[in-house]
Amino acid sequence: MGCVWLLDRHDTAALPFFGGCVAVANLSSSGVFFYFPLFLPFFPPRMHSEECYFVEQNTPTKTTMTSNNKQNGHKENACTAYPFKVKREMYREQRQRLAAALRSSKDATHAAFLQGGSEVPVNSSDINYLFWQESYFAYLFGCDIPDSFGAVLADGKGLLFIPRYPISYAVWMGELPTPETVKLATGLEEVYYADEIEAALTSKGVQTVEVLDGVNSDSGLHVLTAKLPEGSKVKISNKWLFGVLTQQRCHKTDLEAELLQYVCRVSSEAHIHVMQHCKPGMSQHHLESTFLHYVYYHGGCRKVAYTCICGTGHHGAVLHYPNNDAPIEDGSMALLDMGGHYMGYASDITCSFPVNGKFTEDQRIIYNAVLDAHDSVMRQLKPGVNWVDMHKLALRVMCEHLVRAGILLGDLDTIMRKRVMGLFQPHGLGHLMGMDVHDVGGYLEGCPPRPEESDCCKLRMARVLEKGFCLTVEPGCYINRALLTDAFQNPEFKPHLNEAKLRSLWNFGGVRIESDVLITETGAINMTLVPRTVEEVEKTMAGAPFSREPEVFNH
Repeated sequence: MGCVWLLDRHDTAALPFFGGCVAVANLSSSGVFFYFPLFLPFFPPRMHSEECYFVEQNTPTKTTMTSNNKQNGHKENACTAYPFKVKREMYREQRQRLAAALRSSKDATHAAFLQGGSEVPVNSSDINYLFWQESYFAYLFGCDIPDSFGAVLADGKGLLFIPRYPISYAVWMGELPTPETVKLATGLEEVYYADEIEAALTSKGVQTVEVLDGVNSDSGLHVLTAKLPEGSKVKISNKWLFGVLTQQRCHKTDLEAELLQYVCRVSSEAHIHVMQHCKPGMSQHHLESTFLHYVYYHGGCRKVAYTCICGTGHHGAVLHYPNNDAPIEDGSMALLDMGGHYMGYASDITCSFPVNGKFTEDQRIIYNAVLDAHDSVMRQLKPGVNWVDMHKLALRVMCEHLVRAGILLGDLDTIMRKRVMGLFQPHGLGHLMGMDVHDVGGYLEGCPPRPEESDCCKLRMARVLEKGFCLTVEPGCYINRALLTDAFQNPEFKPHLNEAKLRSLWNFGGVRIESDVLITETGAINMTLVPRTVEEVEKTMAGAPFSREPEVFNH
């Protein structure tokens, strides 16, 4: 199948860098290990050889179709080469971009200084969750070692500071990471131990470090602000870095685009695989587990970008349905929102389809309403387009379909003015995507504020599109029981709702069609490669092979 396995089944440590090298154990913090050196079975990461992480030349993988199960007619997609390997130039370019901004605003005595993430234990146990590196740190340094620090100097040099592990750790970890081996693997200009931060910064003439200090507009949580060693004489400034680096992350480089296209391709293939194996009588957890296995086994995605959403029947109307444990009933719709996560970069794809492979008339009407909204937006995307306008366009297109179907009653303009469509799509059209699935930058200082209208206030950004933006387009239409039950009693909404028809759809759930797009200089690229039309979905679920290359929209 063309899979490249970088897994030593006898190792007991996990990958230290974004490169796809994985082993069988979870990680734990050095602090926990220090207190339980003889009994703890999980350890900080050990070092692997350079070729596991980076190559100087790589091209996007192509998709081939292979027969997986000839007996039942299902086909399985498989990429020809895994894992996709990142050029170290990607991180170097991102450091150089930040250094250029630093030089334009500060003098040579200033440096950007970031702190990486730490491992998180499961409750009070000695087992840790799978480590996720802090995204801003990973963006600049490509290093997955917990409890690390990094600096970017005004001349563009990157300095990495890693923990100094006791020699006793070698019993569990094998070869310990050292500045020399980490430098070789990452291509960073200089690597030190974390207890050398003060000396290294001082030797470079750094008098002030710029640190992150801000709030993620999606979560409301504060970013990780780096701390210098106690007693440091280097000054700290927290006013500049957050806005500059967040804005930089919004504009993807060509190398980032290659990586995003890879993870979108893998995730698209996984969605197709799930569609072709979905059958009434299965459980929702079968769909989730099939996706998880595919993106990991075939694509090297040890993580997914978020918890899989596998809603069938009325569960499809729950936007972030968490359980994935109900039986799949014949005749119901499935709404599957799932995305792989590879080398620190996310994908976010939603497919909706009838679980038995054949659309009913009602399913076809609502599905085509959402698909028309999706495609109408895709045709408009380019730099300079206002995202709020795209959201309103999607709502209006869906509204037209629902009026024609008799689900909504009255004049189109009146329905839109009363914001009735907020009942059917109670979320925004999409969001920025990158290292985080809901990536940063939606409501930065100086950007348009969140709209106040009831059908627009859930938007995760209100910006004008710019070249390099990566974002999702995800219109949806849901028969949400809670919202509609209340709306039937609302004198503003009630005249426009065909209550009898809507109650006949009480178990419908919802349809969401979500694609990941990259804004180019003249338009956009749709990186999501799954069946979309009713005919494509039905043929694919019947076992027909499906193949698609990224669709390019130019204006």
